[in-house]
Amino acid sequence: MLNAPCSMKTGLYGGSFNPIHLGHTQLSQALLDLHLVDEMWLLVSPQNPFKVNQKLLDDNARLELAQLAVQDIPNITVSDYEFHLPRPSYMVNTLEHLRHDYPEREFILIIGADNWERFPHWYRYEEILAHHQVIVYPRTGCELKDLPEGITIADTPLIDISSTEIREKISTPTYNGEGLHPAVWEEIKRKKYYTGYED
Repeated sequence: MLNAPCSMKTGLYGGSFNPIHLGHTQLSQALLDLHLVDEMWLLVSPQNPFKVNQKLLDDNARLELAQLAVQDIPNITVSDYEFHLPRPSYMVNTLEHLRHDYPEREFILIIGADNWERFPHWYRYEEILAHHQVIVYPRTGCELKDLPEGITIADTPLIDISSTEIREKISTPTYNGEGLHPAVWEEIKRKKYYTGYED
């Protein structure tokens, strides 16, 4: 009797990616290198329920920038899955739909230690833990201890890059795209994305 094929372990890394930066792709690559997942999906969120007042670049623009950032990286895919779900985008609902649409995959939620600290405030978080493994990656200033079963701490490097800081730097004339994939930076310049950028 043949054994049933193992399901694909798909790391699900959600975020606004406003804009996507090297920290996002370096973390994704590190998780692949550690063999914690077989592939990574970067799930571009149309609206984070915790950031309802945040001004976001257009959904499709953020999606396009993310696609540019991963175009040459194997096993990392950018997904617009949440664009087609009701908003705001609650992860528990996204995961429920994904389980239905992709039964051959085992979706593993990837979150930072800062989000893990807020995890009990996530909508129906107990349901997420009941159905999915969670991988938590370290963030500066966040202590990880007493984690429940099913939670894995990823031994990934601390990457000190933030989209907020990059957006602020883009509006300064001396910024040269540090922290961004070159193709992403070129597209931001070409489209004059983010308020205050000028040639």
